[in-house]
Amino acid sequence: MYVFYWQRHGFKGWGFLAILGLLFLLGFTCWRWFDRAAVPAMKTQPIYQGDPERKAIALTFTIDWGEEYLPAILTALEQVGARATFFPTGQWAERHPELVRQMAAAGHEIGNHGQSHPHPDNLSREENRQDILQGEATLKAITGKKPVLYSPPYGESKPQVVAAASDLGYKFIMWTINTGDYLPNTQPEDILATILPKCQNGAIVLLHPTEPAAKALPELLKQLKERGYALVTTSEILPNG
Repeated sequence: MYVFYWQRHGFKGWGFLAILGLLFLLGFTCWRWFDRAAVPAMKTQPIYQGDPERKAIALTFTIDWGEEYLPAILTALEQVGARATFFPTGQWAERHPELVRQMAAAGHEIGNHGQSHPHPDNLSREENRQDILQGEATLKAITGKKPVLYSPPYGESKPQVVAAASDLGYKFIMWTINTGDYLPNTQPEDILATILPKCQNGAIVLLHPTEPAAKALPELLKQLKERGYALVTTSEILPNG
């Protein structure tokens, strides 16, 4: 009886371990499935540069403040026949619909920068979708057109952010050159010194409506034109754009 008891006890122990192993395998399989379901293979990936075969540059302006500098920026672009891409947040566009309509009327492209300028990396996929959709609805109500480009606040691009934009059919726009025009003590000459040495076909340039950007823009446009670059929208600079 003593031997039989320990044999039974051993059998129970091995059975318990087998059940634990099956549960672990099942849990791991489910985790992998849910992980893939959360962020599946995406139809789009972040875009950092346009067509390298085309001598053209796209200037982009992301906007959640700085409306006081936009008239000068729009005037500088108009004077040389340049077009740019503006990415206003929905909350900013609601406060300044006349500026958004002015951009669109001048032939500039209006992209989506989300509604509320959150940190997208801190949001879930669904929360990002909702912020993008709200921004889309705001801009469509003002311009009558649905944006096709999305530029994430702070340039944040974790998989769930890219997946959210992909779900909604957006192209996910980053940049080739970051001017740093939003940094403290930046001067117009700093912006020129950042952009001009890095000029290249298909470059996407990140700007904001800041005082140094507005002051640097006329000289920047002049020098880019002299170097033979076409100044076009982001959609136009993409391959097959």
